[in-house]
Amino acid sequence: MSTDGSVSAEEVARFDALAPRWWDVRGPMRPLHQMNTLRVGWVSRRIRAQLGSGALPVLDLGCGGGIATEALARAGFAMQGIDASAEAIGVARAHAAEGGLEIGYRVGLAEDLAAQGARFAAVTALEIIEHVPDQAEFLHMLARLLRPDGVLFISTLNRTLRSLAVAKIGAEYVARLLPAGTHDWRKFVKPDELAALGRGAGLRLTDVSGMVFDPASGWRESRDTSINYIAAFSAG
Repeated sequence: MSTDGSVSAEEVARFDALAPRWWDVRGPMRPLHQMNTLRVGWVSRRIRAQLGSGALPVLDLGCGGGIATEALARAGFAMQGIDASAEAIGVARAHAAEGGLEIGYRVGLAEDLAAQGARFAAVTALEIIEHVPDQAEFLHMLARLLRPDGVLFISTLNRTLRSLAVAKIGAEYVARLLPAGTHDWRKFVKPDELAALGRGAGLRLTDVSGMVFDPASGWRESRDTSINYIAAFSAG
């Protein structure tokens, strides 16, 4: 697969290799499983507050094996998931079928959907932007996928010395929670940089929360954005 603004061949190959263990809660996707309740709850509340109830069409971009996609489907949204990793989408389809969930999964890129004129009430791009080659172009692509009243959610890692120590060196080389090389710390995004990228794409930042891991109680929302955080943008 070629490299462009929303995906790189190297990243696709990495996640293809991880696909068989996507739903292993003790495996390399363990951090995503652990933070999923926090992320999905945060997203769900804000979609409902801005757009109301009902089976609103939501796209999970870079959905991988469907951890967040399935949780959002169970929250009542009409979910579609897209990922450049064919192996991950295969896992996502199989797992959704086992759970009796109707989710529209497809292998592809954001560009594919935008070219078709697809628009969604909300788009989630969770733990994705730190893996894309061109982050500014990525935000423009996300903006094109939103309805005029749509909302966008991005969760990512802040580029701080603390995140270098904890999320890169600690997680990959000390605790080995993630495979070595999963992240490039230089591509982590500071909240003010993300806000600027959003403005450049015609989006308005409406909310930011830190996501902090407590060994005793798990992941919780916080004002501390020094490592993990989640942000909401409005198209309107």
